[in-house]
Amino acid sequence: MLESKNLLLIFTRNPELGKVKSRLATDVGNETALDIYKFLLNHTKKVTQSLNVDKQVWYSENVTAHDIWDNSIYTKYEQVQSDDLGTRMLHAFEQGFKDGYSNIIVIGSDLHDLSTKDLDNAFKLLQNNQAVIGPATDGGFYLLGLSFLIPELFIHKDWGTNTVLNDSLINLRNYTFETLEARNDVDYLSDIKSIDVFQPFLKKVNTK
Repeated sequence: MLESKNLLLIFTRNPELGKVKSRLATDVGNETALDIYKFLLNHTKKVTQSLNVDKQVWYSENVTAHDIWDNSIYTKYEQVQSDDLGTRMLHAFEQGFKDGYSNIIVIGSDLHDLSTKDLDNAFKLLQNNQAVIGPATDGGFYLLGLSFLIPELFIHKDWGTNTVLNDSLINLRNYTFETLEARNDVDYLSDIKSIDVFQPFLKKVNTK
């Protein structure tokens, strides 16, 4: 039985050395990249745990039973095995709508400036729109919300490039949608070098 008609999908990578934030790791090393990713995971948990919606964590490789994601708050799933992010997200949305949810939002787990208010606002906007999208400053998106499945959003995208947002907005031109404020998706050293909360991590490495 559903606790809510609203569902939040949180896409994460299993926090393992050498397997997260590879582009950032080229400048700061694998250990610091992992520490930063764990910090971002904890921030994501902090801003999502009190949301009055059903919440699912979708792991990149395998479900971890006992980790930072409280089993009484988050339901856990393994992403469908595919090199294509769109395929993995599409599967999660399909499952959510099949399970009876009316509004589904997906986010990643690498946003230091995402807030609970952002997520509350996105679900409110979905009450009167068919979609909501949160632009990332790198040309992608950090949030996508739908009130029904729009499959074309998940195909023919060069994920991880600066064309994703524009391509997605083209997909949405025949639907009612709202755009959120842009947020900083952490992928490169330049994304965090001047941000105070990351300075303790960066002091450990030579980032000049």
